[in-house]
Amino acid sequence: MTDAGGICFSQGKLYKKPSTTCSSVIGGNPLRQSQRKNYVKYAKVFPLSTLLEFKIPSKWYRRSVGGLEVLCGLAMVLIPSHKIKNAANITLLLLMFLAVYSHYMVSDPFERSGPALVFTFMLIGRLVIWYQASRREAALAAAAQPTANGLKQE
Repeated sequence: MTDAGGICFSQGKLYKKPSTTCSSVIGGNPLRQSQRKNYVKYAKVFPLSTLLEFKIPSKWYRRSVGGLEVLCGLAMVLIPSHKIKNAANITLLLLMFLAVYSHYMVSDPFERSGPALVFTFMLIGRLVIWYQASRREAALAAAAQPTANGLKQE
């Protein structure tokens, strides 16, 4: 955030202020602040923290989950290998199961856990469609093999 002659620049937005302090924009986006507060609750119910007796800081939790989501999303969009796409899909699916679990454990309303559920079902649907298509391709390849006397030739 910079301050230059009554104009404040913060989070990609310009704000005009009569004074040069920019005090009203220091807090940032209120939605972002509420998300940070929510991740404090989610970090407390992280399933491995009780198993390993390690409390994960909410900042690390938020950044690692967000980084993994971006990385897996880019892998699914940009990399043509189906093995990498499926690995990214399964990683995102595990993250969504973790999100649904976290929402349930902190008793979030359905409006908050709904998007995680929808995305979970979309990822499961993608895996099911890939599985069906790969099975169909394998069946077509097996049917295309030449046969002699009713036996497939290898």
